[in-house]
Amino acid sequence: MPGFRSALHAGSVMHHRLRPREHRLRYSVFYLLLDLDEIDTLASKLRLFSHNRFNLFSFHDRDHDAEAKTSLREKIERHLREAGIDFGGSIQILTMPRILGYAFNPLSVYFCHRHDGSLSAIFYEVNNTFGQRHNYLVPVLPGINGPIRQESQKSFYVSPFMTTDMVYSFSINPPGKDLAVSITGRDDAGPLIVAKLSTTRQDLTDAALGRAFCLYPLMTFKVIAGIYWEALLIWLKGIRLHHRPSPPDQAVTIGHSAMPEIDHREKNTANGL
Repeated sequence: MPGFRSALHAGSVMHHRLRPREHRLRYSVFYLLLDLDEIDTLASKLRLFSHNRFNLFSFHDRDHDAEAKTSLREKIERHLREAGIDFGGSIQILTMPRILGYAFNPLSVYFCHRHDGSLSAIFYEVNNTFGQRHNYLVPVLPGINGPIRQESQKSFYVSPFMTTDMVYSFSINPPGKDLAVSITGRDDAGPLIVAKLSTTRQDLTDAALGRAFCLYPLMTFKVIAGIYWEALLIWLKGIRLHHRPSPPDQAVTIGHSAMPEIDHREKNTANGL
């Protein structure tokens, strides 16, 4: 809605696996960027959106906090406090809403701000199709201009076609008119997979939600169907499965801000996203 930090972001998501067989996918998607302090107000003003109850579109806290003993903001602030990261400003989550009561979010991204409004950290919430969840928390250095670059050791099993012996490199264009999240997974041989979400902001209104429902019908149901379909295609290409390890004992892996060198091959890949 005009005057709110929350918004609807529509665009596309792309995955490009480079080895040992190339595999590429692209889907049109939309996300909601929700300020955690605005969700209840939005639910009271929008007819097509609800908080913690059924509607055409809805946001449920339990989808992002398995225990649901505290508010979602308190949960994120606790992790920021434990990591020694400054906070106190707005926290926005980029996520797919439930549509007709269903959603599966492989990745939700929280943008955490300091009191002065500057970005202090990004919190990546990852879900796999085995009902498990893990989080990556990476601080943002003050005064960064341009894309935010971060790194973290991969510690959570997501795809059965990849091990956890990898490093994630993140490149983020924070929410504005446009928003982009790019993640490169690297192993000892170099870049293995690149994923990118690119979106453009729209005001979050009933009209925008209605258009999104028509343009992306049953999108959240298609997400889980698409995951299994692409997995079948990858398997048919002869890419082997990897054993699923137990999830990490800790709920959060702490990463670090970085300005990694990007090799020529990855630049070419990124330009084609």
